[in-house]
Amino acid sequence: MMEATGMFDLAVIGHYTIDRIITGGAKPKPTLGGSPTYTSLAARKMGAKVTVISKVGKDFPDEYIVWLSRNGIDLTGLARVDTPTTRFISKYENEERVLQLKSVCSPILPEDISAGLKTKCIHLGPVAREISAETVSQAAQITEVVSLDPQGFVRRFDREGNVLDQERLDVTMLRHIDILKASERELKIAMGIDDLWKAAEAASQFGPRIIIVTKGVKGALMLHSNVRYEIPACKPRLVVDPTGAGDAFIGAFMAEYVRGKDPCWCVAVGSAASSFVVEGIGPSSFGSKDDVLKRAERTFQSIKKL
Repeated sequence: MMEATGMFDLAVIGHYTIDRIITGGAKPKPTLGGSPTYTSLAARKMGAKVTVISKVGKDFPDEYIVWLSRNGIDLTGLARVDTPTTRFISKYENEERVLQLKSVCSPILPEDISAGLKTKCIHLGPVAREISAETVSQAAQITEVVSLDPQGFVRRFDREGNVLDQERLDVTMLRHIDILKASERELKIAMGIDDLWKAAEAASQFGPRIIIVTKGVKGALMLHSNVRYEIPACKPRLVVDPTGAGDAFIGAFMAEYVRGKDPCWCVAVGSAASSFVVEGIGPSSFGSKDDVLKRAERTFQSIKKL
């Protein structure tokens, strides 16, 4: 693994994946996935300088690396290892996603994060417990702003790789986290609390100053400085594949946040970015920066303080 040079706006840590997405439309084929894919590309579309720290196997296609690099993603923190790349089968049934884990790559260790890495913020996006509490702690020592999507911490897997959303989060990790972004179901599971606002408030007691809860077509919620906000969803032209929408949300959010933008504006941009991603299969539809900002403006005007 080489060392990234220069100052980055965002470093994304987590496994790249190879997904087989099954929807009612096109014939499924292997697709580049994982939080690093959608988070980094959404942030890059908004003009952020982005690097990724990840591990993949020798089965990871060279064409993916070329494509990511051509899209402006720094991959000096990407390591090829002997363990196969993390793979998922992602099947959508009645708007619900059913995941099956087929393989898991090597974990991302504290020493995989270079002490020389210079970045304004780090986003942690585990998909299958590839990030440990020690790696979270190391990330917090590198930069002043750390965001977390806990999806990879609340999942357990049975012997066939079926995903079971039943694991509470080790909340001691939250003392290292400034921004927590979770789906509605993930936050409830992570905190063991069924009421969304109570779950968000409980999480905030451990460290995060901003809690974002994404609710798909119902929009999002944000708790910031003990103030509650309701964010309407940006409406896409059509919904083809919801994969990666939450990751694109936090990528675009962080791109604006590191520029010092108001969090309400940042969540509007996140909502807009996610609305473009669902319009195509896999990481094929992000929209231009101008298009994202136009959708974000409409959403920003409709944010409600509760």
